[in-house]
Amino acid sequence: MRYTTLPNTDIKVSKICLGTMTWGEQNTETEGHAQMDYAFEQGVNFFDTAELYSVPSRKDTQGSTETIIGNWFKKTGNRDKIVLATKIAGPGEYTKHIRTGGFAKHEIDDAIDKSLKRLQTDHIDLYQLHWPERNTNFFSVRDYAHKEREQWQDNFNEVLHSLEDKIREGKIRHIGLSNEGPWGVMRYNEEAKHSDLPKMITVQNPYSLLNRTDEQGLSEVLHRENIGYLPYSPLGFGVLTGKYRNGAKPSNARVTLFPNFARYHGKNSFEATERYYELAKAHGLSLAQLSLAFVNDRSFVTSNIIGATTLEQLKENIESVDVRLGGEVLEAIDAIHNDIPNPAP
Repeated sequence: MRYTTLPNTDIKVSKICLGTMTWGEQNTETEGHAQMDYAFEQGVNFFDTAELYSVPSRKDTQGSTETIIGNWFKKTGNRDKIVLATKIAGPGEYTKHIRTGGFAKHEIDDAIDKSLKRLQTDHIDLYQLHWPERNTNFFSVRDYAHKEREQWQDNFNEVLHSLEDKIREGKIRHIGLSNEGPWGVMRYNEEAKHSDLPKMITVQNPYSLLNRTDEQGLSEVLHRENIGYLPYSPLGFGVLTGKYRNGAKPSNARVTLFPNFARYHGKNSFEATERYYELAKAHGLSLAQLSLAFVNDRSFVTSNIIGATTLEQLKENIESVDVRLGGEVLEAIDAIHNDIPNPAP
């Protein structure tokens, strides 16, 4: 395993982060524990979860993933060996079963206390805002469309003050963002500088061969402001494993079970995927290895969040850390990207 450091901290994390959102829906607790056992044995010390999980979000299963992780901590005694990240859910129709929505102080207090209880721990290493409160483009929305009558009011300062209180209480150590764009990242960063408040140290966004949109503006922010990047969906909901090629619908696969998760299933996505598949094959790699190795070694990537529903998938995903792509392959990737740029938002 390779390791890096969360920016502005002395916390060492594995280059591969274990994503967990299928545990409690597609995966049982026993399977989740087996994945954590295997990942830990391979040197993975960074787990990412959320109060929203498992997915899809439902009242009956909300918080189940954190509970599964908490039971693993209790069983193994490994809490102090894991860098633990979780998230507070943002507002929306699909999260009203969690709470009313938003990042008001009482919402943050409630979310953290409940996560700590489910996770059976007294602190969270990295606490993230799962998506913005304001209207902006995230979750497969390609372009920003301004709404003149939007009700949201700028509350960056208040949110940081609320999170600072939890840091002082020792319940969280550091804070980060998810599904956030350059403007939001910079607003939080500038507010932290000007008001001597905690800095957002990471951003967790979708990034893969099918979605490199964060290279267009956010990557410069990450470099110049020393903020970490935690890409999720590096395999495009499994599309970049090749398992959906030629119209296949494998059983127990996410999009087979939940067709609404089809953001990577467009015509251009499959065309690009086929070309990446042929490129990988020509260089003796699997499509998953090519896709993950590309993400692992982007200059702005801190740790790559991988997820799996089987141990076989998990093994291949973790082993991608040992794959380094040469200049010829990277040039070929960029040629495909130039022909079919960002087919999936």
